[in-house]
Amino acid sequence: MSIQVLRERRDALAKSLHELVDNNPGEKWAADTKNAEKYDASLKEVDDIDAEIGRITALQEKFRADRVDESLVEASARQNHGKPTSVSVRERWLRHGDNAVTAAEWADIRATMSTTTDTEGGFTVQTDVAKKIADALAAFGGVRSVATVLPTAQGNPMSFPASDGTAETGEQISENTTATADDIAFTAIALNTYKYSSKVVAVPFELLQDSAVDIEAFVDTRLITRIGRITNTKFTTGTGSSEPRGVVTASSVGKTGTTGQTTTVIFDDLVDLFHSVDPAYRNLGRMGFMMNDSTLKVVRKLKDDQSRPVFMPGYEGLGGAMGDRLLGLPITVNQDMAVMAANAKSILCGDFSFYNVRDVMGATMFRFSDSAYVKLGQVGFLMWSRHGGNLIDAGGAVKHYANSAT
Repeated sequence: MSIQVLRERRDALAKSLHELVDNNPGEKWAADTKNAEKYDASLKEVDDIDAEIGRITALQEKFRADRVDESLVEASARQNHGKPTSVSVRERWLRHGDNAVTAAEWADIRATMSTTTDTEGGFTVQTDVAKKIADALAAFGGVRSVATVLPTAQGNPMSFPASDGTAETGEQISENTTATADDIAFTAIALNTYKYSSKVVAVPFELLQDSAVDIEAFVDTRLITRIGRITNTKFTTGTGSSEPRGVVTASSVGKTGTTGQTTTVIFDDLVDLFHSVDPAYRNLGRMGFMMNDSTLKVVRKLKDDQSRPVFMPGYEGLGGAMGDRLLGLPITVNQDMAVMAANAKSILCGDFSFYNVRDVMGATMFRFSDSAYVKLGQVGFLMWSRHGGNLIDAGGAVKHYANSAT
């Protein structure tokens, strides 16, 4: 069965589940046990289809090693009007080093750089390749996909003024009475950047010289994944001291589980967590949940007080893709979120656009072909990048659910 047919079947099942829940209010749902049975059976089929799509996709990825991203090549070709594309130039540089790139090509590359090239062989990512890397990072981890991404040309210290006015109010006073003084309090929230490396990847000569291998995809995948993992961890649980302040660290408590809920959460907890976020944030229409996949597994089994499921699978709608939803809000799976355990901050709820990810332009890749690698028949590659992250908010845009201590 083709992947398209599987996706169409999955969408049909997901829509039928939404209709099943929407068309059966609490009393009707509770009175007819067939509703729950149908929901459970359809959700299982959705899971089976997801697994099959995953297997097919993995197989397709395995056979695409010899293909370069066609849209990237076409876009670069249009930009360069027939000159060698930056993808092919970069591929050549990865395989054969600085001598494989002509002076004219280096001039072309420098014209699209966001920073200067290091004289010792640094290769700053060009505009189209930089976008490819940024897109890959957005798909990795979870935080970046829902945060506000702020590119800056330099990594100098940056701070944002913030003020929490959610508890402030005016006053009613009698005639000829002096107004009470109540100055606005401001704080400064830092959004500094920190340096990250992919660690060095050593590639054997044989792999570089084998024209059947998409070396760009090989190197990029390894290095981007490593950068993506470390930055997502910091954007999630970073302490804010000599590293980004993670969204979990910056969140405030919205709900704590009752005694005995060290590895569980109940429907009422989710409702309380949702309402712990001020309506001023909820009314912006950007609310969502974030959790580890193991927590999502627990949440998927929850029912409301009428035994109706609170989790709804996503599907492709007329307005675009609709992700899985919980209490009507989108769910972001983030594997750097804590697994439910005693005292764990396991679920976030709020407006994640208030979390700012700062990217300093000019991610740089280096190619090493010195004796340390040559004597092993290898070439080394290393990517450096600089990022920062913080919740730019003083009023509680993101709240967390904490499991009970005992």
